[in-house]
Parts: sequence; C-alpha cells; structure tokens
Amino acid sequence: MYQKIKQTIFQLIEPSKGNLTSKIFDVIIISLIILNIILVIAETFDVSDTARAVMNGVEVVSVIVFTIEYLLRVWTADMLYPQYRAVKARLKYIFSFMALIDLIAILPFYLPLIIPIDLRVLRILRVIRLLRIFKINRYTHAFGLIAQVFRNKAAQLISSMFVVGLLIIIASVLMYNIESTVQPDAFSNALETMWWAVATLTTVGYGDVYPITAAGKILATIIAFLGIGMVAVPTGIITAGFTEIINKEKEDEKEDIHYCPHCGHKLDK
Repeated sequence: MYQKIKQTIFQLIEPSKGNLTSKIFDVIIISLIILNIILVIAETFDVSDTARAVMNGVEVVSVIVFTIEYLLRVWTADMLYPQYRAVKARLKYIFSFMALIDLIAILPFYLPLIIPIDLRVLRILRVIRLLRIFKINRYTHAFGLIAQVFRNKAAQLISSMFVVGLLIIIASVLMYNIESTVQPDAFSNALETMWWAVATLTTVGYGDVYPITAAGKILATIIAFLGIGMVAVPTGIITAGFTEIINKEKEDEKEDIHYCPHCGHKLDK
C-alpha cells in the first residue's frame, strides 16, 4: 500500500506523457510560478493595502504548495534514481540543480521566521523569488532543450568565450595606452577601459566613453569589426546545437524513443 501511494505521487509530480493528472499538476505549478513572477513585478508599484494583502496571501499559498512539492520530490527520489538506495537517492536529488532551485525558491519566506534579518537583506531575499521561473524547466520541453544544447556544446562555447575574453583584455590594454594620456578620467586604467571594450566588441556602443585620437579611432574600428564576427560565433554554435537536437528528436520520434526531462537520457519503453 505504501509503495503504491508513493508510486502514484511520483507519477503525479513527474512530467509524464499521456497522464492527464500529471499534466493538470504541471499546469497548476506553472501557473503559480508565472503568477509569482507577476507579483514580484507588481510589488515594485505603489499598490493599496488590500492589493498588498492579496499578494501576501498568494505568496503564502504558493510557498505552501512549493514546499509540499519539494518534500514530495525528496520523498520519492529513490524512484527517480532507482539504482541508488533511498538515503543516497534523496541526497543526490537534494543537491541536484533543480532541487536547489526549488529550495532557494522557498527559503526567502522561511528565513525571516527563523532568524532576524535586516530589511535591506530581506528585500534582496524576496527578489531571489524570481529564481522560481527556473522551476518551469521541469515542466516544459523547451527549457530542457536549451539546457541540453548548452551541455552538448559546452566545450565549444567555453573556447569561443575564452577567445572573446582574451580579445577584450587585449583591446582594453591597447586602448588604455593610446587614450589614457588625453582622456585620463575616461581611460584611467585597463579595467575601466574594459567597459569600453565590452560595449564596442558587442557592438552595443553606448557612447559614454569613446576614443578621440586617430590611433584610438582606428583601434575602435578594428575591434568593432572583430566584434561582429566574434560575438556571432557562440550564436552559431548554439544554433547548430539546436539543429542537431531537433533533427535527432525527429528521428527518435519515428522510432518512438523518449528522453528524460531532467538528464536527457533515453527512457525505456
């Protein structure tokens, strides 16, 4: 009986194709997450005491639901990781990325009840509730797809970002040596100059800091052109990753193969 109840709860809280109850549960949780994000934004406005009380009520209900969900997921972790014993499975789940997000999503509510916290710290903790949006990753295929792309292309992305970072450092040092004598306030050191390098390399160009010497303008032109190509490299890698996964999923659909939304591994039929 105990195992049957546990199995039923696990099937309810885990995204499952063809399970109507599980889909309803997913819709409820996603709706609560979206509502909480809206409330975080609404709190930045000057609202009436009645509206503030309603928002606090929704926050309490949301935290209760998220807490129950978190505890149920910890309880059924041995079904998510059947290859481990119950204690080890629960520890593995507790320290997983999604479980940490779940925990961080509810901690700002409980911490002030446990320890006295300065109001400024409390405001920061309440902003952390925005991390609840990452909980949607568990219920939507789109977020899982993005995570899988970044995992698959991690090495290429790190390499490209390393090259971009190296270019920013080189541009900062060169521009500092060129412009610091004529604009000591704007280009006071290499780190200050790095703001200009990032804005130029990403082709944002805020215009708050810019070179005035001929050599500086030439360097800025070169960096701007390099930026067009270098910033496009990670974009191309990510695009290729999406294309590969989408094509693979189309092939797997023909073979009726499904993937776990958490780890991306193939599921047994």
